[in-house]
Amino acid sequence: MTQPPSFEPRRRGTRPSADGAREVGRRSPEQSGAPRRRPVRKSVFDQHESAASSGIDGTQVQPVPGPANAERPPAYPPARRQQAAPAAPAAHATPPPAAPAHRPPSTPPPAAPAKARKRPSIGKTILLLLLILLVSGLAWGFYLYSYGNDRLTKVAALSGKPATPGTTFLIVGSDRRDDAVTDGTEGQRADTIMLLHKPESGKTALVSLPRDTLITYPDSENRGKLNGTYSYGGPEYLVQAVEDLTGLTVDHYVEIGMGGVQNLTDAVGGVELCLDYDVSDELSGLEWTAGCHHADGATALAFSRMRYSDPLGDIGRNERQRQVVSKIIGKALSPSILLNPIAQRNLVGSTADVLTVNEGANLMTVARAGLALRSAIGPNGLMGSPPIESLNHPGPGGSSTVLLAPESEQFWADLRAGTLTHESFASF
Repeated sequence: MTQPPSFEPRRRGTRPSADGAREVGRRSPEQSGAPRRRPVRKSVFDQHESAASSGIDGTQVQPVPGPANAERPPAYPPARRQQAAPAAPAAHATPPPAAPAHRPPSTPPPAAPAKARKRPSIGKTILLLLLILLVSGLAWGFYLYSYGNDRLTKVAALSGKPATPGTTFLIVGSDRRDDAVTDGTEGQRADTIMLLHKPESGKTALVSLPRDTLITYPDSENRGKLNGTYSYGGPEYLVQAVEDLTGLTVDHYVEIGMGGVQNLTDAVGGVELCLDYDVSDELSGLEWTAGCHHADGATALAFSRMRYSDPLGDIGRNERQRQVVSKIIGKALSPSILLNPIAQRNLVGSTADVLTVNEGANLMTVARAGLALRSAIGPNGLMGSPPIESLNHPGPGGSSTVLLAPESEQFWADLRAGTLTHESFASF
């Protein structure tokens, strides 16, 4: 195997001495003895001059001395460096990748508009209004109920007998002699006696009981007029007499002073009443021309009381009283009253002030009686008097009484069963 060549290291030379050396580097003109040069603006020519004044090996070349005022070439600003255009690619070279599409500088998205307040839907608005109306109506109804209920007069009237089917109201118009109009009768009497019965099935009936009806007094063998029981024993005794006569148990008692008819009529703004003959009655104060007329409270009261100028006497008066009651109820349920809070309050107050009810009853009892009355006087209701045999039957002490016909027993049975018809009532 051949050995690699070997070389002897070159001997290290000695460092030259400083003898004969010349000083180099920056010195002031005074030190170097060269003429002072004016400062000139650096330009691109300085680079060329530096390159020319420098040797290849980097040694500094001394400038050629010249006159101090020699002009230098004009200085120009450096040319802006421009990027050289790329060389055209060779035909056989792979094409460069496509430059990315120019995208405009991204701008921040516009701020979202303030969110508009959402409007409630029409359905929700209507529902809210209905709710407000409902709550307001309930509150107003509660106020009217409390207002009227506190003004009612209550009295012991019911007998406490076992109830019979259906609901029965005894409606009494008491004619106290402290009222404005008199008819020659002294003392306190029940001038109007009506039995309102709503059967479990069948038509609601309003039966007028003539006040002079001849009866046997309860718990007695004595006979007399029906309204005499009110004068003798008050509402309780009258209720017992009606129950003995009809076989129905009275569930509710409602009494109205006849003077209250005037207040109620005025509270509803008057009513239209009809009578087919002229009347000039001094006792009741009624002055009437045949036909239909708008009547105020005073006229309606006289219209309800007049009987001596009526060919049918007490029976004719009962018919006129039913007419007044039906007209007042119809007017009370009209929009002019129902939609007028002031009129409602006046009507409730006027009604409660003139009513007396049984203990345990309230304004709701009166309202139910009013609805039953409306049903009875309507096209599907029944109104009238029981069958009558005589309107001028001699009574105790020679008084004139109303004698019921034997058919009245069947009439009461049909009333209890709810099978009455229009033909069941008395006709004149």
